[in-house]
Amino acid sequence: MILAGDIGGTSTRLAVFKVHNGRFQTVVEETYPSREYKDFDEVVSLFVSEHQFPVEHACFGIAGPVRHGCVEASNLPWIVDAGHLARKLNVKTVDLLNDLEANAYGIATLEADDFVALNQGAPPAIGNAAVIAAGTGLGEAGLYWDGAQHRPFACEGGHADFAPQNELQVELLLYLRKKFGHVSWERVVSGPGLRNLYEFLRDTGRGEEPAWLTEDMRSEDPPVVITRAGLEGRSALCEDALDLFVSLYGAEAGNLALKIMATHAVFVSGGIAPKIIQKLQGPAFMEAFAAKGRFKWLLETMPVRVVLNNKTALFGAARYAMLHKG
Repeated sequence: MILAGDIGGTSTRLAVFKVHNGRFQTVVEETYPSREYKDFDEVVSLFVSEHQFPVEHACFGIAGPVRHGCVEASNLPWIVDAGHLARKLNVKTVDLLNDLEANAYGIATLEADDFVALNQGAPPAIGNAAVIAAGTGLGEAGLYWDGAQHRPFACEGGHADFAPQNELQVELLLYLRKKFGHVSWERVVSGPGLRNLYEFLRDTGRGEEPAWLTEDMRSEDPPVVITRAGLEGRSALCEDALDLFVSLYGAEAGNLALKIMATHAVFVSGGIAPKIIQKLQGPAFMEAFAAKGRFKWLLETMPVRVVLNNKTALFGAARYAMLHKG
């Protein structure tokens, strides 16, 4: 059996899988609110004490760069060490992956109805692929085509410099520089990024915040409130923030697609995309995706698909363990 995990800034999902004919069967699965625990040890100890299965291999995807079997989480005060976990869990192998690398491994486990196409692309769709995922942070990864199969690799492109494309976005950059110093793509394309966009539009006089919205954001997670109000058309300010978010998401997805030459596909994954699928299916995302000057024609040939399955990284961690258990 395989113990797999998807460790994110908001939630940590753990599961035990059996492998039958190369497919994964879930034995048990639990989700924990990450910030309610002081470290990953506490979460995994709770899981294994409640579900005592004979696990031989384990693999965990976590947001952050993996260095020498150790990860300092990007959006959590956690340090996760593979060697320590192997001893604690008493298993043969423990592997750590960047969460988007795990996501990339998980793509191969999905079915056709786990995707929604934003751009069909031009056949034949061969070559490299890219994965971009906005959630608590912004993750990115690639899959290079070796002539026979796709091989996932991690990157930290979400922390690269945000590049404005018009006067409004230049103002946004200057606004965020005062708050953060360095402005990465994660500052504008993520859950906290959506809040940053909303506050920028509000603070620069581009919309008013009604009392009911102020109250809702005191009692709920602001990005959730902004998304809901924008999708329901209850707040023009929230709608504008969501529209700006979608355009910036498309722009950075296009940047990643160019850098990786993702002629096979660009996969838009993560927790936010399925929740705003109706916005992503509008023109703004793909217009920003393809707006790359002389290479607009190339971007327009790339298939772009939203991943609807929120367990992709979990399946990917299990798949990595299966492929590398030796």
